[in-house]
Amino acid sequence: PYTYLFGNWSSRGGLSAELTPFPMRILVGVKRVVDYAVKVRVRADKTAVELKNTKMSMNPFCEIALEEAVRLKEGKVAKEIIAVSVGPKECKETLRTALAVGADKAIHVLTKMRPDQELQPLATAKVLGKVVENTEPDMVILGKQSIDSDAGQTGQMLAGLLDWPQATFASEVAIDGKSMDVTREVDGGLSTIKMDLPAVITCDLRLNEPRYATLPNIMKAKKKPMEVMKIEDLGVDVTPRLKVISVEEPPARGAGVKVSTVEELVEKLKAGKLI
Repeated sequence: PYTYLFGNWSSRGGLSAELTPFPMRILVGVKRVVDYAVKVRVRADKTAVELKNTKMSMNPFCEIALEEAVRLKEGKVAKEIIAVSVGPKECKETLRTALAVGADKAIHVLTKMRPDQELQPLATAKVLGKVVENTEPDMVILGKQSIDSDAGQTGQMLAGLLDWPQATFASEVAIDGKSMDVTREVDGGLSTIKMDLPAVITCDLRLNEPRYATLPNIMKAKKKPMEVMKIEDLGVDVTPRLKVISVEEPPARGAGVKVSTVEELVEKLKAGKLI
């Protein structure tokens, strides 16, 4: 039986009012990508980014999503966090990191498809939809985009497939019983919307600052459960809808020119037909 929360909790303001624990289950998507600090290399055949001998890590926006889930649990709003990742066997490392940060269990959907090209947003949304059916979470939190494909579509597609309300680009989340207020970053500033649970949230950069996993928690994470399933067993069509024709590095930037005066700068701009 569910005992619902009375009062509210904000990701920035903390827990307030007298509360009865709300046994919320949160599903967090985490993706393994090329580390954001690594210089990306293009394969010799120009068909993809080189992943061999390349440092990989958790997608930065997924780190924010995971941190938000952990804060909700620390605020007694949630009781369980499930981290899920879709990708090759190496994704286990990313999931172990999620467990060390604060997730309670992990689900690895195993596939040999390249997550940055072949495993596209619609396919990922379908897979996550099946995981939602099996785990029955009250909330799904994802990063707003991954830094490899930069599509920014998975959360929206998942909400559509589930027929759940969604809030994208979240910069603040406040839970109030069976509903939540989400402040979103939009072109004109901030927009706050209210929606009922269950729901899908995608996280923006300013929602929080992710923590690092401590050594004791890294050791504890080794004992936490991780379920592995094959993507073929889920019975969803993950056929790519798009085909990458070629991948090329951006052209090298030309050398800059120093100028001594504003007048000289104007002459240079005129010479280059920039003004």
